[in-house]
Amino acid sequence: MGRALIIGAGGVAGVVIHKCCQNSEVFEEICIASRTKSKCDKFKAELEGKTKTKITTAQVDADNVPELVALMKEYKPDICINVALPYQDLHIMDACLECKVDYVDTANYEPEDTAKFEYSWQWAYRERFEKAGITALLGSGFDPGVTGVFCAYAQKHYFDEINYIDILDCNGGDHGYPFATNFNPEINIREVSAKGSYIQDGKWVETEPMEIKRVYNFDEVGEKDMYLLHHEELESLALNIKGIKRIRFFMTFGQSYLTHLKCLENVGMTSIEPIDFEGKKIVPLQFLKAVLPDPASLGPRTKGKTNIGCICQGKKDGKDVKYYVYNVCDHQECYKEVGSQAISYTTGVPAMIGAMMVMTGKWKKPGVYNIEEFDPDPFMEALNKLGLPWKENFDPVLVD
Repeated sequence: MGRALIIGAGGVAGVVIHKCCQNSEVFEEICIASRTKSKCDKFKAELEGKTKTKITTAQVDADNVPELVALMKEYKPDICINVALPYQDLHIMDACLECKVDYVDTANYEPEDTAKFEYSWQWAYRERFEKAGITALLGSGFDPGVTGVFCAYAQKHYFDEINYIDILDCNGGDHGYPFATNFNPEINIREVSAKGSYIQDGKWVETEPMEIKRVYNFDEVGEKDMYLLHHEELESLALNIKGIKRIRFFMTFGQSYLTHLKCLENVGMTSIEPIDFEGKKIVPLQFLKAVLPDPASLGPRTKGKTNIGCICQGKKDGKDVKYYVYNVCDHQECYKEVGSQAISYTTGVPAMIGAMMVMTGKWKKPGVYNIEEFDPDPFMEALNKLGLPWKENFDPVLVD
C-alpha cells in the first residue's frame, strides 16, 4: 500500500511502530525518525525479522523545517505520523506542505512558552492543505481522537442532536512509584496544573485547577475520584457535533498524585519560567522531567486497567436518549503485546488507525480536519479488530 514516516521515538511512537508492523499490508515500509537515532535503531532491531514491513531509521530535529523537508524528499513517504511533541506540530505541518505529504498527529499544537493549547494555529493551515491536495488529520489519539470518533458514531447512529457530552478518562493503573506521570511529564503536569474549563452554550467557562470533582464507578475499574480539566477536543466537538449545549472533560487522579503535585507546585518545580542555576538557565519543569521515572519504563510495572469513553445525552425522534460508549484497556495485556503500558497503547493504536484511514482512501480529503469530521464507522470497526474494542451502555449513570 505505502510508506509512512514516523517522527518520534517515545512510548507512543513505540506502539505506532509495532502496530504498523502488524499491518504490513497497509504499511509496507516505515521510516522511524527522531533527534536520537539510537532510539529508532532499537525499535528497528526489536522488530526486524518479525514483520514484513521494511524498516529504516533516520536522525532528524523536528524543530528544523529544512531538515524535515530534506528527509521527506529523500524518503518520499505517503504519510507522516507525528508522535513527537505538540510544540513541533507546526514545523512538521510546514514540511508536509512543502513536500505534499499527508499528515496525522495525536495532540494539538501548543507553544513551548505558554501552557495554552487550542486548534487555531493548525486550523489556519486549512486553505494551504486544500490547495496542496493533501490531508491533515488532527488529534488521532484517544482523547482527542477516539473520543471524537465515539461522538461522531453516536451522532450518526443514535441521535438527531446531542446536547450534553461528558468525556471520562479513568486510569486505574498502579505503577508502584510514589509519583510518576503516565506520559510526557512536561505535557502531563502542564495539563493538570492549568485552570480547568468546559463549554456551556457556546462559551468557555473557566474553573480553578481541580476545583470540580466528581466520583464515578467505572466498569472493570471501580469507583474513582475524577476532576474537570481543560481538554482540546472540547473545542472541535462543540463545533462539529449538532446541538451541543454543554461539553466537559473529566480525568481520574489518586490523592497521592495530587498531594505530590501540590508540593512540587508550591516549591516552584512545575514552573515553565527559566531560572538561573549555577550560571545556566534551566526550566524547573524540564529538570523535574529528568528526575522522574521515564513514562516508557512504567510498562513492566503497571497493573490495572484504563476506561475512557463518552456519555452523550440528546434527542432522537423527539425522545430523550442517553448513550455511553467506552473502551477498557489492560496495562499488562498491552505490555505483553507491544512492550508498553495502556496510556501509550490507547494513543498509539488510534494514531496508526487514523493513518490507515487516510492511506486507504477512506478518509482522504484535501484540507485540515478533526477526527469527528469523517465517517466514524470504518474507524470504529478497526478499533474492535486492532486492540481497542468498545462497549455500549444505553442507560448509563450520568455525571451531575
